[in-house]
Amino acid sequence: MILQYIVDKNTKYNTINEILINEFQLSNRLITKLIKNKKISLNNIVCDTRKNIILNDVITIDFNIKEESTNIVPIEMNLSIIYEDEWMLILDKPFGIPIHPSNLHYTDSLSNGVKFYFDKIGLNKKIRPVTRLDLNTSGLVIFAKCEYIQEKLSKQMQNKIFKKEYICIASGILESKSGSINLPIARKPNSIIERCIDANGQYSITHYKVLQEFDDYSLINCILETGRTHQIRVHFASIGHPLLGDTLYGNKSNLISRQALHSYRVSFIHPINKKHLNFLSQIPNDMLNLL
Repeated sequence: MILQYIVDKNTKYNTINEILINEFQLSNRLITKLIKNKKISLNNIVCDTRKNIILNDVITIDFNIKEESTNIVPIEMNLSIIYEDEWMLILDKPFGIPIHPSNLHYTDSLSNGVKFYFDKIGLNKKIRPVTRLDLNTSGLVIFAKCEYIQEKLSKQMQNKIFKKEYICIASGILESKSGSINLPIARKPNSIIERCIDANGQYSITHYKVLQEFDDYSLINCILETGRTHQIRVHFASIGHPLLGDTLYGNKSNLISRQALHSYRVSFIHPINKKHLNFLSQIPNDMLNLL
């Protein structure tokens, strides 16, 4: 995990710090960490990043800092890997598996499986999920293999470059077949899990389009402009169409044993090679059987 910058005649920077901040958009916190670990060099010599640069200088940034995730127990799992390179790992998560360990899921979270896999390939890095899904939501999850990638993808989310697309099945037939739900979401009082619509909540927008209608439920495509906890579930419940099987915001269903929600597509710009990446996950059988 190494980046290099070669000073040429078109270089507009004067110091290494300017390159780190402006060319690579490293945070001050990460720059400090790299300096402390002697991971920034000029012409293969560890350097003072305040140093001025000259033509043909080679600045190297090495992100191979050994890290520990001692709070996560490595557990072998059958991970469904959609994409992997030296910078990131993209998985297709089945429903019923949480992203993070907890008291109830100390050894059966996706992070446990990723920790085992990282140990297996000799990658001594913290477990850094960039995207998150609820326990019973299925689909695409991205893990960054270093802090830099996590920062860059998070910034793409903030700048609306990173796109997240979902497929869900909502109860009932929607009057408007496409539109946007723009309602602020907050934590429900006296609950650590449940969210609600609240005028003082966080700005939240879900764009949707009905793809297919059935007798008493609808297949819907959703694109998130924001990424609040339980956003799709709360938004559709708020307009009278809770997701099928969502027992937190709606009712139990005889058709499906969990909320009918699937992270279907992610698209973003690769932070290193700048290629536009687009990944799809097939709708799982328990939802597919309802169509």
